[in-house]
Amino acid sequence: MNRRKTKQTVFHILQSTQRTEIHKQLECLNPLDTISPLFSALCATNDSVRWNGIYCFGIVVPAIRLSNEESARIIMRRLLWSLNDESGGIGWGAPEAMAEIMAQDDKLIHEYLHMFLSYMREDGPELYADGNFLELPMLQRGLLWGVLRLCETRLKLLLENKVDKDVVPYLSSEDGHVRGLAVWCLLEMGDSTNKETVGRLVTDGSTLEIYREGYAQEFTVGSIAEKYLRSNDPHM
Repeated sequence: MNRRKTKQTVFHILQSTQRTEIHKQLECLNPLDTISPLFSALCATNDSVRWNGIYCFGIVVPAIRLSNEESARIIMRRLLWSLNDESGGIGWGAPEAMAEIMAQDDKLIHEYLHMFLSYMREDGPELYADGNFLELPMLQRGLLWGVLRLCETRLKLLLENKVDKDVVPYLSSEDGHVRGLAVWCLLEMGDSTNKETVGRLVTDGSTLEIYREGYAQEFTVGSIAEKYLRSNDPHM
């Protein structure tokens, strides 16, 4: 199958609304052949295709790593490179794709989590590397979605790396989507130290759409803040 045909096939798969069907159809393809189309999917204007593409990185890259670790590392480095100014690109979808991969792969998360977290940190002495703080709110959204995704499978590791402390500054973001994701991340990490700050967001009517388990759900920042406060006060 040539590259054009492969891309058409992959994009057809990504249009499915059933992730079990997506997984089944992907297994019929050579994982390495799907990587280029999946990178294209990260920039898709169709949200379902884009988010299914992110999901598929978590299927394909761990499968590649089992047979060829260096090829999997090259993919991770390509995602990292796309977030650098020198790449000439923006890095759309890169944080989300990295998080989906690391949520599924024990080896790759231990190799690349420190780099993923560096994008939440300013320049300065770090355990592994200097910070590479992402200033663009659209990329911050992807980064915090990635933290939220990792909370599902790697919570202990995130807490060991004090990611809850990295999330707190985003509560004051000018971007409502970023504020809402920050509150949700802290909620998932069991935080109880930012009740005063989160409390000020209860009246925040900014809306955000979050993709989880293949579906988009819309929330207000205020509703997420209320959920955070209830988790810390069962009498609310």
